[in-house]
Amino acid sequence: MAITESLSNCSSSDTGPVIPTTPLVTFLERVQEAALKTFNETNFDPKFYVDLSLKLDLSTTEKAFDELRKSANGSLSVEGLKGFIEKYFEGAGNDMVYIEPVDFVPEPEGFLPKVENPEVRAWALEVHALWKNLSRKVSDEVHKRPELNTILPLPEQVMIPGSRFREVYYWDSYWVIRGLLASKMHETAKAIVTNLIYLIEEYGYVLNGARAYYTNRSQPPLLSAMVHAIYSRTGDMQLVRKSLPALLKEYHFWNSGIHKVTIQDAQSCNHTLNRYYAMWNKPRPESSTIDTKSASNISNVSEKQHFYREVASAAESGWDFSTRWMRNPPDLTTLATTSILPVDLNAYILRMELDIAFLAKVTGDNSTAEHFLKASQARKEAIKSVFWNAEMGQWLDYWLNDSTCQEPQTWEASNRNQNVFASNFIPLWIESFHSDKSLVKKVMESLKKSGLLHAAGIATSLTNSGEQWDFPNGWAPLQHMIVEGLGRSESKKARSAAEDIAVRWIRTNYVGYKKTGTMHEKYDVEKCGEFGGGGEYAPQTGFGWSNGVVLAFLEEFGWPQDRKIGCE
Repeated sequence: MAITESLSNCSSSDTGPVIPTTPLVTFLERVQEAALKTFNETNFDPKFYVDLSLKLDLSTTEKAFDELRKSANGSLSVEGLKGFIEKYFEGAGNDMVYIEPVDFVPEPEGFLPKVENPEVRAWALEVHALWKNLSRKVSDEVHKRPELNTILPLPEQVMIPGSRFREVYYWDSYWVIRGLLASKMHETAKAIVTNLIYLIEEYGYVLNGARAYYTNRSQPPLLSAMVHAIYSRTGDMQLVRKSLPALLKEYHFWNSGIHKVTIQDAQSCNHTLNRYYAMWNKPRPESSTIDTKSASNISNVSEKQHFYREVASAAESGWDFSTRWMRNPPDLTTLATTSILPVDLNAYILRMELDIAFLAKVTGDNSTAEHFLKASQARKEAIKSVFWNAEMGQWLDYWLNDSTCQEPQTWEASNRNQNVFASNFIPLWIESFHSDKSLVKKVMESLKKSGLLHAAGIATSLTNSGEQWDFPNGWAPLQHMIVEGLGRSESKKARSAAEDIAVRWIRTNYVGYKKTGTMHEKYDVEKCGEFGGGGEYAPQTGFGWSNGVVLAFLEEFGWPQDRKIGCE
């Protein structure tokens, strides 16, 4: 994209805030680096090492590590490092213990009433049973000695995504909760919200995940949507009252300082919008060896720090990684996440404003409700003014001319990213947009022509870059938001299109499950029943949000007796 060349040099110097990590995380990064040198890259997962818990205090462990015998090139022997890890660490994952969910029953009363096909119903009950596999609580040892662990001492039971993701993740939790509500597991859903509120109370925002190495960034802000979803099922006023102060605190985090940008439109109106911006300028601890290698050809220290911030900011977006954030795809070193106003983030914050207005109103706090309703109207205008492209029938990400130096920035049509991503359709998920019938028609026609729709769902982008948030991967949350937006509109055609996409997605999940015996974190939308790939780690199974979306789709659309379930 030519427009990105105009970014001035002041955006490449790294001057943003940094929230320091813990001495334990810094030490575990050293262990991770030594392990890569010793064990090589075969089956090497850097995250494993920063998830380890100490058996003894840090100074004793660090001293023993420093005393390990090294070869002439500075590496450790395989036996020596293996012995050290066994002696001084608990296994990764031992900081969480299995717990039976309090509200799990094998077949809940009123479970998926619209699923008439016995084959699909039997499978849905198997997916429902997977909640038991993913249920954990932080171990008592962590609560006693939190300083020996990178896991954070969450107060309630949790649902983990699965496989290498052994902790709670922020935006994953929304679709986990949607699945739990379909499974009638209301108490478990509320416990997840309680944990996320705990993080806000401790840190001022919900962390990317519940680990000490995630304290310098958040993730797509969907806590208000979780509270709204649970309240709409349970009418739990106590949960709403407990959540509101935390939601206001989170809203402040996203709408002040580095996350906030002002754009002046063609009519000289100022609009406040938001971006991702991690408070970090070093390699991500959970991927330290990978980030260091990616930055190895960047010689300037400030540019290197800037690159690390862009990597962490892309991780904050949840889309780690995608050509969407690159100036010169597919070159990862050209990530420029902080120079982009993302369509979807601003849709989520609009959703937050609408949710807070609604939740404040049900508690009788009319002044807060009115304030946030006003804020939502201003943001709706901003989204329309800055992102909406009427010719394409899509909302397009906006590239900033300069991420740090001047404000307000003057809006230029050429700064919108013309490339097609699934995120270009996310605003449809928000009531402000899917209630507009003529807009829905335009967006639906655009989606059909976009090239994103495939046999097994909606692709993330049109570019096959080898990154996981690109073609041909399809991700459960993106399917769900676009389908729900279409399905909630008043247009019969849109609702029919929504069901068609949901059916394709359910089929690919079903066939993949029957072939592999598991649910996957992402799927290949070109090949029904095939899971996705790419990115910096092996494809994962489990999988929290995939389970949640399948159950939510089956609850919404059902499955008639005579509809086939296999690939067509």
